[in-house]
Amino acid sequence: MSVQVLADTHALIWYLFDEGRLSSAGRAALDGAISAGFPILVSAVSIIEVIYLEERHRISAGATGRIRQACEAADPSIEIVPIDARVAHSLQLVPRAEVPDMPDRIIAATAMFLGVPLVTRDGKIRASSVQTIRA
Repeated sequence: MSVQVLADTHALIWYLFDEGRLSSAGRAALDGAISAGFPILVSAVSIIEVIYLEERHRISAGATGRIRQACEAADPSIEIVPIDARVAHSLQLVPRAEVPDMPDRIIAATAMFLGVPLVTRDGKIRASSVQTIRA
């Protein structure tokens, strides 16, 4: 099993703020990455979603700041993966018919490009060809 993992937006939020919602497998994968010396990988689109959810008051204020602190720490526990041309081209690996929501598709394509499992509870992503760990 891969030590590095990519966290879906909800998995990241649950990991940081709502420990009870994350599955034991999801928590083990995220904790395992950090224990092995790897940061939790997060697509840049997840940061955009977190900012949007904060603005809409759907999650606690301060989530973006907490993520930023985790990224900027001397030993960062979160690493933001940029959306670049390589990730964009990887969208073709995630059929729109399987994962129609664009942010979800970008996150799934990021995991495919990196060759790491995606910690997610999203049923459409889990039913696709993307390697996942249940969040």
